[in-house]
Amino acid sequence: MRKEIFNKLNIQQRIKALYLDGSFVADIRYYQYKINLYLFENFFVEVFYHPADDRIEKVEILEDDSSRMNFYIDQIKLPDFG
Repeated sequence: MRKEIFNKLNIQQRIKALYLDGSFVADIRYYQYKINLYLFENFFVEVFYHPADDRIEKVEILEDDSSRMNFYIDQIKLPDFG
């Protein structure tokens, strides 16, 4: 699925797509949210969960140039190829 198609899905369809075909990568705390990062197809998707309200507020693509990507870097383990 291309990013353009994913962006046209409603929040329930996005959640279902991630549940069926996404891979959990990491999570962070960001302001009042717990954000789960998923790899979906060939791009990353963030799920913004608001614990106080017990609800998912948004599901959106994490763009490669987003400054939030830096928050995940220390949690992502890559294999040692050397």
